Amino acid sequence: MNTQQYDILLSLAEQPYVNQRELAQISGHSLGIVNQSLKALKCQGYLDGEIRLTAKARQELREKAPVNAVILAAGFGMRMVPINTETPKGLLEVKGERLIERVIRQLHEASVREIYIVTGFMKEKYEYLIDRFHVKLIVNSEYTLKNNLHSLQKVSGYLSNTYIIPCDIWCRENPFSHHELYSWYMVSDAMSLESNVRINRKRELVPVTASQEGNSMIGISYLLSEQSEIVKENVLRLSEDRIYDNAFWEAALYRNHRIIIPAKLVSSSDMIEINTYEQLRDLDSGSDHLKSDAIAVIAEALHARSDEITGITTLKKGMTNRSFLFTCKNRKYIMRIPGEGTGQLINRRQEASVYQVIKGKGICDNNIYINPENGYKITEYMENSRVCNPYDQEDLLKCMQKLRAFHEMNLTVEHEFNLFEQIRLYESFRGKEPSVYQDYIETRENVFSLKPYIDSHAGHRSLTHIDAVPDNFLFTKDAQGGEQICLIDWEYAGMQDPHVDLAMFCIYAMYDRPQIDELIQIYFEGACPPDIRIKIYCYIAACGLLWSNWCEYKRLLGVDFGEYSLKQYRYAKEYYRIVCGMSEINISGKEISDGI
Repeated sequence: MNTQQYDILLSLAEQPYVNQRELAQISGHSLGIVNQSLKALKCQGYLDGEIRLTAKARQELREKAPVNAVILAAGFGMRMVPINTETPKGLLEVKGERLIERVIRQLHEASVREIYIVTGFMKEKYEYLIDRFHVKLIVNSEYTLKNNLHSLQKVSGYLSNTYIIPCDIWCRENPFSHHELYSWYMVSDAMSLESNVRINRKRELVPVTASQEGNSMIGISYLLSEQSEIVKENVLRLSEDRIYDNAFWEAALYRNHRIIIPAKLVSSSDMIEINTYEQLRDLDSGSDHLKSDAIAVIAEALHARSDEITGITTLKKGMTNRSFLFTCKNRKYIMRIPGEGTGQLINRRQEASVYQVIKGKGICDNNIYINPENGYKITEYMENSRVCNPYDQEDLLKCMQKLRAFHEMNLTVEHEFNLFEQIRLYESFRGKEPSVYQDYIETRENVFSLKPYIDSHAGHRSLTHIDAVPDNFLFTKDAQGGEQICLIDWEYAGMQDPHVDLAMFCIYAMYDRPQIDELIQIYFEGACPPDIRIKIYCYIAACGLLWSNWCEYKRLLGVDFGEYSLKQYRYAKEYYRIVCGMSEINISGKEISDGI
């Protein structure tokens, strides 16, 4: 049978035959196709003379009937800002019903009750579904690092006659059925540049180029056992290759550069993927989940109605926070929402006091609002801005000039950023969990033994940025077309030796020693005293240990920074050795105590 004949047979399985015209309307095929298909189905023994299903047809329907379903619900849903800070996408309410509950009920209507839900982000919020709907939860602990190809890998052993469903689809009508006769992948009649496939005349899914529009990919699919085996094999193979860490599961539908199953075309008005806050607002303006704290803060701070907040777009996820761009009254802004665990890491009252001190001094971006309790912050968006390129000599000259000018202001605040106390604090967040590094205790002792030298050479203390890394130097254009630099993200700022900022810049840029020495030369305009250079090396070791512990804490929260984390630990070890190997300094003892 071809797919057209399968469709006719499925239509007849749902309701008895009346006439060809009605069958054409139900199946979506022309009268000519209906007539040809009926003749073929009779010849093949699937229909009798009265156009009723034969025993052969009913056997086919039993063998290919849905057995189970997989719902993919592990991801952050980053495009759903600001809702995703409070609720995972699958639990968004539309018209009084949670998305994932609607999908489960629709599956139940099709007699599919063996349901596997792959969770990750906010996995605990899905736990109630086990008791309410008797589903099985499978946890993808790698959801922060890998895409949903790896979620499907977690349940690949259950694939048979299986529906695969994303958790963020709202289906007006039930897309599932008691009867399926062939595998399919669902796309809509809407065209999108985000899609990489389109339907051809044979109902095949074929690739499109990056500049072409394709049929919007809904993401719902049905796999028969034969195709499930192919997908399973592909998923297991691709999951072993790091190139596919960010791949969608649909990558497993390809064999020899062709998608192995046909398309199922639906109306874009019947299948709606909810990717953004505004899409949810368009579908259900009364949804309780539109009542976001972040949206309320924006409306109050900018004296606007919530419907005047538009163009909400996720910015690249930072190491500490989630931020999003939005438009309000024809002006663009950025809102920062603190990320996982930042309440432990950052004192928001201290941050707010820093912004008060630097306000109006031409140092930072234009801060519109900051909440000293929860850390919500709104700043004006700077068009055509860029960050510092740490490998561009001209950028480094300008950034170090800006940094030096800030340091020379000798600004003060009430609090300090004590490197060694912060290391102890970050260590305490692990509780009884030991460091992942086998030689951590020795490394810690070595770095702490540098403290006497640091203290004796620290000199004058003033407000220090602490996080003066290349990404926080923002280049912008002024009204005359000239280039200006501002220093953004003052979360960690406090009283400290300003030279700590040089160490932080270097280790974030992952500089080697010649690059570090070059940056020091630029900052000091070629006149850095030897003892100060050694002190900066000591800071590199201490800051490396600090951020290594920071990364370990974030890792316990499910956020992994890969090479960055490993490199910070290497700085702690290597720059201790470099300092100890220099004839100008004598590090005395390695005793470690709170009195160091």
